[in-house]
Amino acid sequence: ERLKYALTYREVKMIVMQRLIQVDGKVRTDMFYPAGFMDVVQIEKTKENFRLLYDTKARFSLHKISNEEASYKLCRVRKVFRGLRGTPYCTTHDGRTLRYPDPEVRAYDTVRVEIPSGKMLDHV
Repeated sequence: ERLKYALTYREVKMIVMQRLIQVDGKVRTDMFYPAGFMDVVQIEKTKENFRLLYDTKARFSLHKISNEEASYKLCRVRKVFRGLRGTPYCTTHDGRTLRYPDPEVRAYDTVRVEIPSGKMLDHV
């Protein structure tokens, strides 16, 4: 609705049910899927990519990005811990669990995650 591709509830439902919308590389058919901060929204038919960011009034806004930029997302690390048999893990703000993170990664660091594979590329 924010992109003005659909004006009514029915039009939005038809677009979503045709499996044209992807959020973080996965097709979403739920109209009310809770997309969040730094999520990548892709529209396959128009070949457009958007990233959900906050504007100055703390509302979500869609920022147009390139295909190269749509292949990764930035995630905030919430917790770093060791799991079963001492395997290191870290959890991120969007619920991802990354196994074997870089040993220098600490809580509240930002990591760059590749969307298709879910692997950590680097950290800031």
